[in-house]
Amino acid sequence: MFLMALYLGLMSENTEIKPFRVEIPQAELDDLADRLARVRWANELPTDQVTDGVQRGPVTPGWEYGVPLEYVRRLVSYWRDGYDWRKWEAKLNEYPQFTTEIDGQNIHFLHVRSPEPDATPLILTHGWPNSVFEYLDLIDQLTDPRSHGGEAADAFHVVIPSLPGFGFSGPTREKGWNRYRTAQAWAELMRRLGYERYGTHGNDAGSFVAPEVGRIDAEHVLGVHVTQLFSFPSGDPAEFEGMTEKELEYMQFLQSFNDDMSGYAKLQESAPQNLAHALADSPTGQLAWSAQLLSATSDDHVLTNATLYWLTNTAASAARFYYEDKHSEHPAEPTTAPTGLASFAYDFRPLRRFAERDHANIVSWQEFDRGSHWATQDAPDLLVGDLRAFFRKLS
Repeated sequence: MFLMALYLGLMSENTEIKPFRVEIPQAELDDLADRLARVRWANELPTDQVTDGVQRGPVTPGWEYGVPLEYVRRLVSYWRDGYDWRKWEAKLNEYPQFTTEIDGQNIHFLHVRSPEPDATPLILTHGWPNSVFEYLDLIDQLTDPRSHGGEAADAFHVVIPSLPGFGFSGPTREKGWNRYRTAQAWAELMRRLGYERYGTHGNDAGSFVAPEVGRIDAEHVLGVHVTQLFSFPSGDPAEFEGMTEKELEYMQFLQSFNDDMSGYAKLQESAPQNLAHALADSPTGQLAWSAQLLSATSDDHVLTNATLYWLTNTAASAARFYYEDKHSEHPAEPTTAPTGLASFAYDFRPLRRFAERDHANIVSWQEFDRGSHWATQDAPDLLVGDLRAFFRKLS
């Protein structure tokens, strides 16, 4: 029924693909600067510093309570007096961008064709609280490998959409924009672009979406490449039998992340609108909310994404993606598209025994000794190399 409804909806909507450029009015940047100049800082609990039994006075805490005031103060100062949005706007505008309406939703995307005519079409899906800026520095390497240490056979025609409700795709205005509806939209987008056979890649939220593109559009998807496979224990004690020491370490990391770092996900999947009002009114709040997960990247990357969410007022709709996904019906059957994993050292490490339960055709499993959740920022060479190797085998 959903496929029929989607088909009928597509038949009635405007399928035109329109060129797009980022041109933020100066008045909006002036308003941002004004708000940053009038920030009211959150209070923070000091801790007592004791050395050799001697009281040394209060010091500020680290990250155990969340994003520290000192970190936010430093970035707000740079945001106000040093950061240049126009620089990143211009960098984004170096690449062809477009918008189109799919299933009633505006979709913004970059579409960069390779100079190699036989390049493999590849759609890349970003995560939260990231955006299309996640992949910006990889575009030239992916589309023109011969200029970046690769071969013509490694070339990709690259499509990088903004998730529905994120950034320049603008807010969602209907319920139901979860990973499955997004995957349907991506399949339609690649059809409109004329790609009969293509690959899909995702990180973070994109690692939820990419396998579903392979499930929904199996006839046209060459392969699915992700940086996480979010497969968890089902609760059956038999799943834990014979676990190796390495697997137990992965389980401990998963438990630690779930206990200490998943508050953002729990709030966004249960009551996303609660925080949305604060984020829509405070750029400093938007910065701090984004920084919990992005703080390991560069200051410019953190601020560029915070600025994008602020300027497009998409904090609420991006958060709703979590809610819609949590409250959707998930397929019981495993995916069957050829699947490859690039797992990085300082990220969630999936256990293959669980991943193979959910994905029946894993053909590549690479674990790297460096890189983090945002491998495009701190291990781009490994990510690009694995993308090339994975799709080269499938082509």
